Amino acid sequence: MSKPRHECGIAAVYHLPGPASPLCPHGPSEASRLLPRMLLDIQNRGQLSAGMTTWRPGRDLLLETYKELGGVSEAFRLNHKGKAEALMQRYAGPAAIGHVRYATCGKEDLNFAQPFEHRHLQKRKWFAFGFNGQLANYPDLRAEILAQDEHHVALATDTEILMHEIARQMAGDRRPTLLELMRSVSQRLDGAYSIALVNAQGEMLIARDPLGIKPVSYAVEGSLFAAASESVALLNLGFAPENIRPVEPGEAITISGGELRVDRFAESPRRAHCFFEWIYFANVASSLDGRSVYLARKRLGEELAAVEPLKIDPAAEDTVVVPVPDTSKAAADAMAYKLGVPSVEGLMRNRYSGRTFIEGGAGRQAKVAGKYTPLREVLEGKRVLLVEDSIVRSTTMRVLLDRLREVGRVKEIHVRVACPPIVAPCFYGIDMSTVGELFAPPFLATGDDIETIYKRMAEELGADSVRFLPVDSIARAIERPAEELCQACITGDYPTACGQQLYQVALDKVRSGEPERRTYEGAGAS
Repeated sequence: MSKPRHECGIAAVYHLPGPASPLCPHGPSEASRLLPRMLLDIQNRGQLSAGMTTWRPGRDLLLETYKELGGVSEAFRLNHKGKAEALMQRYAGPAAIGHVRYATCGKEDLNFAQPFEHRHLQKRKWFAFGFNGQLANYPDLRAEILAQDEHHVALATDTEILMHEIARQMAGDRRPTLLELMRSVSQRLDGAYSIALVNAQGEMLIARDPLGIKPVSYAVEGSLFAAASESVALLNLGFAPENIRPVEPGEAITISGGELRVDRFAESPRRAHCFFEWIYFANVASSLDGRSVYLARKRLGEELAAVEPLKIDPAAEDTVVVPVPDTSKAAADAMAYKLGVPSVEGLMRNRYSGRTFIEGGAGRQAKVAGKYTPLREVLEGKRVLLVEDSIVRSTTMRVLLDRLREVGRVKEIHVRVACPPIVAPCFYGIDMSTVGELFAPPFLATGDDIETIYKRMAEELGADSVRFLPVDSIARAIERPAEELCQACITGDYPTACGQQLYQVALDKVRSGEPERRTYEGAGAS
């Protein structure tokens, strides 16, 4: 599919010693019941599998992991009251971590589902964790492990490599605290990550990479602690907005002996928050690092309006703005308001059409066509400003434009993209790992002036015109300095050394005509 896909999302909950929390209606020993609700709120980050690990003292399996393929409702049997209740009772515990997954490799294989659990006779070495992100130095870490005597890596995923790195820090008689463990592990990693870990001693760790590429928020009210990739999961549990805050880059939250601490495990040389979180990935109800996702997207629409080249007469009533559902709506509405024309839902999305990104060839195009239905009564004879949040591979856009002309009978289609052109792969957790799969680079490589480039893009897509936002619009919309954002996919400037090296390798392959392979030579990340 032309849309990028995120790797995954993490969540965690812990009922600390103290009075029962009103946010945990089933009592302290069953705080784990909150996990499926939290995962539902971040399912936009992954629909391939869902799972959780719970800790319960006195149970033979101090840590017990449950995970299944499919969305959260499917995995946790939420549409079957009896089965869902049986799962909640079996896996009940005062502490739990959870995970939703999408993978670059597209493997529908339960072995890749998270959390990953590492069992051991010693409780301090028995742990489970969920991971959101991607390690740019995965090939080096994997090769180093395999070079050692009789070592074997079973899965082509950086999650397994990270599991081995964590276990290695506790090998032998070493007894690091969770903070010390994270400090040591982080020195081995290049890339993006947020981690939720629980061990058989009932200790918990939540950590965010030193650049802050991946988001994670947390909240504490009374005896209840919770954390998630996005703030909306905490808000919907009932935490007061003022108690929800981001885990800062290089920070770790640890719970040990019933005590919660927030400490720094690594220095943060710079910030590199992934800008794509605001414009596409995150739930529109979330706030990331103090900036509302909705307000950022609204500002992107205002930026689009400010650079709109078409002459528009609102009194003519022949022009409408149409968002591509759903993540483009805030930008489309704001753009339309600034231009003084209606924003209409001329495209209706079939929410039950299934995933299109794992379909191939004609099957994928047919699925895309069935996913959106143009409303002829709304669109016929209109000049349409079609607002999209991004164009990565262009598959969806081409099909949409054909459908708008054939079914919607529109007069003109002008594509407006609330993002600059995607020019480089992502090596930090977004499913766009090669230069060759991207729509924009071949056009930009010609060296022509931007108007000529946009004209050729429009011809290729079948649009009357195409416009993208300039790069500097992103920092204005997110209200963060550009140097605090990871904008590698729109600038080619990566925030880590391994990321920059991988990009150079990708460019060299394109220039030499070598076949491109994905980031991990065909392997998927978390």
